[in-house]
Amino acid sequence: MIPQSPVQCSSAGCILRNSYGAWGDRRDCSALNVTYPTTEEELRSAVSYAVRNNLKAKVVTRFSHTIPKLACPQGSGRASTGATLLISTEKYDSGIEIDAASMTVTADAGVGLRQLIDAVESGGFSLVAAPYWEGVTVAGVISTGAHGSSWWGKGGSVHDHVVGINVVVPASKSEGYAKVLRLRAHDPMLDAAKLSLGVLGAISKVKLSVEYRFKRSITYNFTEEDDGIEDVYVEHAEKYEFADITWYPSRHTVVYRYDSRVPLNASGDGVNDFIGFQPNSIFISESVRAAEKLLESTRNPSGKCLTAATTLGFKKLVGNGLKNNGKIFSGYPVVGYQGKMQTSGSCLYSTRLDTSCAWDPRIKGLFFYESTAIFPASTFGDFLRDVRKLRDLNLENFCGVDNYNGLLFRFIKASSAYLGQPEDSVVVDFNYYRANDPSIPRLNQDVWEEVEQLAFFKYGAKPHWAKNRNIAFFGVQHKYPKFNMFIAAKQKMDPQNVFSSEWSDDILYGKESEKVDGCALEGLCICSEDRHCSPQKGFYCSHGLVYKEARVCRYLQPSM
Repeated sequence: MIPQSPVQCSSAGCILRNSYGAWGDRRDCSALNVTYPTTEEELRSAVSYAVRNNLKAKVVTRFSHTIPKLACPQGSGRASTGATLLISTEKYDSGIEIDAASMTVTADAGVGLRQLIDAVESGGFSLVAAPYWEGVTVAGVISTGAHGSSWWGKGGSVHDHVVGINVVVPASKSEGYAKVLRLRAHDPMLDAAKLSLGVLGAISKVKLSVEYRFKRSITYNFTEEDDGIEDVYVEHAEKYEFADITWYPSRHTVVYRYDSRVPLNASGDGVNDFIGFQPNSIFISESVRAAEKLLESTRNPSGKCLTAATTLGFKKLVGNGLKNNGKIFSGYPVVGYQGKMQTSGSCLYSTRLDTSCAWDPRIKGLFFYESTAIFPASTFGDFLRDVRKLRDLNLENFCGVDNYNGLLFRFIKASSAYLGQPEDSVVVDFNYYRANDPSIPRLNQDVWEEVEQLAFFKYGAKPHWAKNRNIAFFGVQHKYPKFNMFIAAKQKMDPQNVFSSEWSDDILYGKESEKVDGCALEGLCICSEDRHCSPQKGFYCSHGLVYKEARVCRYLQPSM
């Protein structure tokens, strides 16, 4: 079961879903129609049609892995399709041109990351930066700030390797209602367009810098001692070009990734086939989810701790998905070409009918939140200390996150992009259980709400634009020094707001939604009254345990 198209249409119109099958508010995103351009001129014609007919337009990809509703064109009515158009780049994916003299590659917007990497590698070059998940397109990956991990060179964010963009924007009647802007290095508009959330126009082509092909050597050091992470993360990132760190709080385990370039003649043809992105048996995925739901419904954190220990042990046994010869893991270090080591996603291509990506919404598999906070390197250690204090109050509260990937720490450099990071930063990712029914609270819900609020409010971390629950974006416009420069570019490139919607405005401008009963359960609000939680199920709005200013939904045992 390869992933299905995110756009499904009928005589009544089209529905856009993300790859998880549910947006943050669980409401479908509707549009009147969808068009599939195959060339830059057809893309320009699609934008022209939208402008000429006063339609709201959004560009979508064939992957749709963004969690917030940035790609939804409809307004706050949220009940009808309205005057809206989806422009899909699914079929605009044939052009890849390598310029060896300038050390660049130019790709059509819809080219998939794996397709681009393979083409670049076959030409004797490598892309330096890529996200860990390869189910993204060239335009999508830069539009949301997707990244790998590196403080070296230009850093781990893909948009910081962009040297040119062609973007189609609305235009006057005399210009045919749409025109192509060709932005190149030193054009101030490039710093707006290379991380744009899709609200400036429709990206047509992306030019990225490349380097001569190289190899990498990866070793994962599983360390059962987690007291000193805050003292070593800077040194670790400076020592290894592609370093990361994974912390499993309930297991007191830290995994340090030793990841650096090695000479091309170094022995090894390894593959990074990350275990979480491999094709999973549908039966196993559904069984894991069923067990997780049972532990949630019976309020059994000890059971989650058992499965967390088993999961971590298996990851250690198989090298987290590294394969020395492309087939099995036989020991460290694993050496391979950059194109096979920098990203993964083999579940995208599985040909077996009984397998899929574990989160495929067509099966009853994994369903989770993904929170991603970006800290200035100087404040990250203090955040870690607070999380450790919270963990030490009750270790079992952290077993749930360790059933996924623990807390993953990656490193990205300061960026010239207006919506990029103004300083060298540390990115923290963590996944955790999401209920199928939005009205059902979660086991240890208060703990992860407190971690979330510690990150985004006490320490002012910035949210990853393509991930997170809605509350992570509250006040985000005040966290970016160049935010007003981005808005000025937006007003110049799309003065009619063709590519903006109330959905994307909610994210971009950090708007808080109206508080209603149960809104805090899914991160649509921060509770201020018990009704924002689920008092009928025993969850009440309470103070944080370490961060006292936090307001979280905590389960309180009924008094006898």
